[in-house]
Formats: sequence, C-alpha cells, structure tokens
Amino acid sequence: MDSDWIDCAIALGSNLGDCRHTLESALKTLAETPGIKEVKPSSWYRTAPVGPPQPDYLNGCATCQVQLEPEALLDRLLAIETQYGRTRGERWGPRTLDLDLLLFGDRISQSDRLQIPHPRLRERAFVLVPLAEIAPDWLDPVSGKAIAELAQALDRGGIEKIKNSVL
Repeated sequence: MDSDWIDCAIALGSNLGDCRHTLESALKTLAETPGIKEVKPSSWYRTAPVGPPQPDYLNGCATCQVQLEPEALLDRLLAIETQYGRTRGERWGPRTLDLDLLLFGDRISQSDRLQIPHPRLRERAFVLVPLAEIAPDWLDPVSGKAIAELAQALDRGGIEKIKNSVL
C-alpha cells in the first residue's frame, strides 16, 4: 500500500466488566497503534443487546485514518479485542470488547474473513446513530445514502446517549 491514508469507521461495544473504561482504553490503544491516526470517537450509547439474554451494551463508533490494508486492520482490531479479554463463544453473546470494521473508504469487498462495508451496517441503529454523530455525510458505498439518512430511517428505540467519550 502506498503512503496515502484511508478513512475508516469502526464500531466499539462492551457489556462485560467496566465497559466505559474498556472502551476508553481501547480508543487510546487504537490511537497509539502504528498505521492508525486521527481517531475521532462518538459519544457512548447504552443499547439493548441483540442475541441471547445478556446485559445492555455500551456502544459507540470512531472514525480514523489508516495506512493498512483492510485485513491487516482487522488483525489489529482482533488483537486489541484479545488484549482486553475478549473470548469468542456464543454468537452475539456478551463480550468485554467488540471492534467491528464498518467502512474502509468507499471500498466494497468480501473475503473469507472480512466484508466491507460491514454486512449489517444499514440495519443497526446502535451503529448508525453514533456513526451519524461523527460522520453524517459519509456515503455508504452500497446504498449510496449518507450515514445520517440511514440512521434516520431506523427505529432508535432502546438507544440512550450516555456521555461524550474522552480521547
């Protein structure tokens, strides 16, 4: 990859342990990761879980710029999850930290490990609401619609803004 920086969007979530501390620390870790700069977080939102019965989540998003290929960025995100105690068990089960790559510039791609944009991006208010706060005009490359427009189209029930994140 050349020296150009690519805009990316990442979703963050946690519902086990000290969620706010974990998310704030994960943001700092992202900001200190080689090949990642200008991490801009959204506010945090308390959201109802998707999946099996479990505690509510604390969710947010961050935009950043990267000098990494998508799969290399995915590897860094997975390593950060592991660093913060993430273990993979039940699908959509509780977790200490979840980091999802949502958007990678205007790229549309799919591999065995990664689909860009995130396949459920347009369905999830708990992702679109915080993302619209920090990147309202970013166009979803699949639908061609702005993130703010996608967020407005979804039911926001069960999403409560908590407080701005600190980075």
